[in-house]
Amino acid sequence: MERTAVITGSASGIGRAAAELLAERGYRVIGVDIAGADINVDLTTPEGRETLVAEVTERSGGTVDVVIANAGLSSPTVATAAVNFFGAVATLAGLRPLLAASPAPRAVATTSMAALFPPDEALLQAFLAEDEPAALARAAQLADDPAQANLIYGTSKQALARWLRRVAPTPEWAGAGIALNAVAPGVVATPMTFDLTGTEEAKAALLQRVPMPLNGIFEPGDVAALMAWLVSEENAHLCGQVIYIDGGSDAVIRGDSTW
Repeated sequence: MERTAVITGSASGIGRAAAELLAERGYRVIGVDIAGADINVDLTTPEGRETLVAEVTERSGGTVDVVIANAGLSSPTVATAAVNFFGAVATLAGLRPLLAASPAPRAVATTSMAALFPPDEALLQAFLAEDEPAALARAAQLADDPAQANLIYGTSKQALARWLRRVAPTPEWAGAGIALNAVAPGVVATPMTFDLTGTEEAKAALLQRVPMPLNGIFEPGDVAALMAWLVSEENAHLCGQVIYIDGGSDAVIRGDSTW
């Protein structure tokens, strides 16, 4: 039986690779992005998130089997806070009723190994309280300070991972048979990371901060392959897991710690 997958951020990078791989495997893919997708919406806004749910509901007939909440930004801006956390959460929560109608529902979010670094606590707590006005106000403060602006990205990804860990085992998710997990990539060669990986010197400097001893920087298709298994019917028991596909960054940075 054909499975229907909704993938945000499908126009480029990891999202595009996932969309292409699942389509090759026989999925019906509904791509979502700000442009160049089946559904074009701005997930930094409440209106865009509402449109996403409405259009997916119409196109799918009320049932989807897979949701990959992958859309995100890495810039030190307020938009990054809006899409990385609130856009992802709205995608997952808004499409959860459609997943619940599937006989084998699966959902995956994209976090990042950047979640391993210390967050901005004020921004993190606003995210976890799901207080968007407070989070965006704090993100604006950070964005105005070059010494702190880069905290927005990692904090948004840590918040998403923590939100997912909290909700995945609940009756609304696990209790409804929905396997909800996340991937946390290291440095992937995508348009989003081009400024950091465009030269050998830039790559070397980046890998000093983000150690990736196993094969270094990699391609989006590697993450897509992991996603494809996570959303398959074979994955019936992983729940609330954040899987670091990072060439070893997690092991180097956290050592013996498992959280």
